[in-house]
Amino acid sequence: MQGVLTGFAVIAVVIAVGYVLGLRGHLGSQGREVLTRLAFHVASPALLFTTLATADLSVVFSSRLLVTALSTVAVAGVFVAVGVVRRWGVGRTTIGALCSGYVNSGNLGIPIAVYVLGDASLVAPVLLFQLVLVTPVAVTILDLSGGGAKGPLWRRLLTPLRNPIALGSLAGVAVAATGLRVPAPVMDPLTLIGNMSVPAVLLAFGISLCGSTMPMRGVDREPVLLAVALKAFGQPAAAWALASGVFGLRGAQLLDVVVTSALPAAQNLYTYASTYEVGERLARDAILVSTVVSVPVLVAVAAVLG
Repeated sequence: MQGVLTGFAVIAVVIAVGYVLGLRGHLGSQGREVLTRLAFHVASPALLFTTLATADLSVVFSSRLLVTALSTVAVAGVFVAVGVVRRWGVGRTTIGALCSGYVNSGNLGIPIAVYVLGDASLVAPVLLFQLVLVTPVAVTILDLSGGGAKGPLWRRLLTPLRNPIALGSLAGVAVAATGLRVPAPVMDPLTLIGNMSVPAVLLAFGISLCGSTMPMRGVDREPVLLAVALKAFGQPAAAWALASGVFGLRGAQLLDVVVTSALPAAQNLYTYASTYEVGERLARDAILVSTVVSVPVLVAVAAVLG
């Protein structure tokens, strides 16, 4: 249980620092926007590239990845279906679908994998799946549903190559797949810049909480409740059913996939929502509430399956 509490404590402290910064106005009125743009256009692409460039892509073919992919598609599909019926719009529905199935596999998943599962590499399948496939697809949809939807067809088809998040991910995969070794004078600065990503995202999230109303109120109440329910309960339940019933996973392997699926929504989803100016409150509330709710869920999963 120590790993769960330690991971959440680290995130809570950094978010609290961001809240204090916003409360006292130390970064000015544009502090959140600057941190968000820094993370989206510079730090996050660098982090994705350096992470994927040295990754073992063989994990893509593991049964754990299939469980992760299918459970993610299942819960995201439910949110999309409801969003279409309720007419929440493409951008807003995309953000909500991400909040329903895109787990915090980096700054929370890694410490929990170390302390609860005993091996940081066990979070690699979900990390790679989200970085290689989910992120490029999602940001492309957000691009095309906004300003990027204008222009000739050839320009729309090149949308992933013009998005810094997608470009960083695809470049990292290309390097890993070809076995190229990036020289230290190139990799070291990128690693240093990438290290800013998680703190910048968490600080911006903390600043966004200043002066905000209580979560799950107003017009976003219904999509937030749906996203949190799918993320905190639906995805780990789907992962457990698939892992045990379809793929026959037992013991430590079953615990691995269920724990990673029970992680809360990732903070960088707020960066996407803020960058594209769509579903910002939905992302903020869903991330906050799912993070709180996931604590007892993760403790219960570790106690029952551990």
